Amino acid sequence: MEFNFLAILVAAIAPLVLGFLWYNPKLFGNVWMREAEMTEEKMKSGNMALIFGLTLFLSFILAFFLQQLTNHQMGAFALAQGELGETATYLAFMEEYGNEFRTFKHGALHGVLAGVFLFLPVIAINRMFERKSWKYIFINSGYWIVSLAIMGAIICGWR
Repeated sequence: MEFNFLAILVAAIAPLVLGFLWYNPKLFGNVWMREAEMTEEKMKSGNMALIFGLTLFLSFILAFFLQQLTNHQMGAFALAQGELGETATYLAFMEEYGNEFRTFKHGALHGVLAGVFLFLPVIAINRMFERKSWKYIFINSGYWIVSLAIMGAIICGWR
């Protein structure tokens, strides 16, 4: 199983692009700013180059891990502990099932599942203790559910 680093990189860029749209004042930006208690001054006070650079780096790590959730062939390789890569049994398995479930739709499904069953609970738990509103929780969770769906689709469907 080889890593498709170009797909991982493109998937890592997806949350940045979606974020520009999602948190735009014409979509959820104004509500998010109000619920997050964010001001224009506070937004301008950060080092944006550092924030976007770290966001891209962390998104790359997320995309790299998401590959394990979307591409089931990675599980076969993991079970083989990398040692069966040249054996007839592993090669026969990959010949038969190497492209099973390798679609954009399948990757998007697993991205949504990760968003709903991993990210939503973590975001909700943290934000409830921070006394944030459910609007805030759903805006941020929705962003990650959609981001992970796009990332999963790219990673799984791009061969």
